[in-house]
Amino acid sequence: MILLDYHNAVIEETLKQPIVGLEPTTLDMTVVDFDGVSYHISTPQSKNVIKLSMQMRCFEDLVQWGAQEMLQKEYGDYIQPDTEGGYDFSLEFDLQKLPEDKEEREALVKKLSLIKRNLMAQPFERAFELQAQYEAEEQTNPTPILMQIHYRDQETIYIQAQFDRVTVIFSTLFKEETDRIFGRVFLQEFVDARRRPAIQKAPQVLYSSKDPPLEIRHLSELQKSQDENIGYVTFGNIFYTTLMIALPIQI
Repeated sequence: MILLDYHNAVIEETLKQPIVGLEPTTLDMTVVDFDGVSYHISTPQSKNVIKLSMQMRCFEDLVQWGAQEMLQKEYGDYIQPDTEGGYDFSLEFDLQKLPEDKEEREALVKKLSLIKRNLMAQPFERAFELQAQYEAEEQTNPTPILMQIHYRDQETIYIQAQFDRVTVIFSTLFKEETDRIFGRVFLQEFVDARRRPAIQKAPQVLYSSKDPPLEIRHLSELQKSQDENIGYVTFGNIFYTTLMIALPIQI
């Protein structure tokens, strides 16, 4: 079994030498994750000043649920007012102004390699906060907020907090026939896995290959869509610890 790291190893390895080792260097590198998220690491003005810019398709969606506040909290000292063209935000690091403590610089590099994970976590954390609020206030029938994260073309993550659960729905698109066959077999394994005695307490998983789940069936864009290649994976009864373990996997 292959376990995907929840941090970006390329960013970590690229920035380790100049930031942790305080070794000026010339950089001009574009890094692209398999989900389309792209980074530009460069030293446009000086070897001592490193710029990291990031672009992701769903950034504006994430801003609605706290991404900007998270960036300010975790990376505020390094956020640049002038974002590099074609990117959503830019960070800049002057090697001569970094913390003197090496462990702090190592922690900074690790935090930079986790930047996509931290951004994607924001709507999930918001959903857990809402669910806890509904439970504390005994709102047994709250008006649910449906968060939509359009993380790929024609693929979306839907997150909804209710009184007793958080439901997460992934829409999936398999364009090729071979991909559809393998994809459905793979996703069906999520559904069948819960039947095993050892993991019967795992969150409920449902998979439908055509009809959207009830939570999102009212959305006009889904009602208009006739694409039979789109399927839906629903994770129900999600709890904070469960999803925080799952989030590191790069979607």
